Amino acid sequence: MRNPTVEKLQAFEEDIRQCYLAARIRAPIHLRSGLETELIKIFEEVEEHDPVFAYWASHLHCLLKGVPPERVKEEILKGNSISLCFPEHGVYCSGIAGSLAGVAVGKALALKRRGVAPFQGGERPSGVPHVWLFTGDMAAECGGFHEAVKYAHNFELPITFVVEDNGVSVLTDTRATWGSQEAWFVGTPYASRIRHFRYENGFPHSGVSVRVAF
Repeated sequence: MRNPTVEKLQAFEEDIRQCYLAARIRAPIHLRSGLETELIKIFEEVEEHDPVFAYWASHLHCLLKGVPPERVKEEILKGNSISLCFPEHGVYCSGIAGSLAGVAVGKALALKRRGVAPFQGGERPSGVPHVWLFTGDMAAECGGFHEAVKYAHNFELPITFVVEDNGVSVLTDTRATWGSQEAWFVGTPYASRIRHFRYENGFPHSGVSVRVAF
């Protein structure tokens, strides 16, 4: 998407919502709002050649990575909302919670072994590939995510983890579940590898809160 704005991203999600209400999508969808500004800021740092790994609610990530809106919509209409993949644009998504943390770290390790210098903060040289992994707050509490961050940190791999925190896993309160008001990585050395922001989603976890008959 050229010159992305909050309004453009919201309009895309609303279009998909209307398609779902019209029974044009015969598969689950996960719409998101409230995080557009944060994502736009982050994707200003994501370069064209950077691999991006995301989760099942990734419409906006695909658009911000440069996938044409019509291509994203086409795949959603096919029923692929939760597993959008556009290898030609370096975007890989999965409907399985926490499943891509290890894959993303593996990609970062491959880049380092091929001679790509790790990114350690500050401005990185233009043209140097960097991996980005986007995940939710509950998935960030999973063991696989912890291991991925620890490995990437200790071996100085070129990867940044982004935790999109809406405070819930479907309807389960993340902080109440773990008995803590802070994510596990806050105050640890690993926090330097993680971008963490909170937001309130204006859509239900899945669907549009209306039963649609096909």
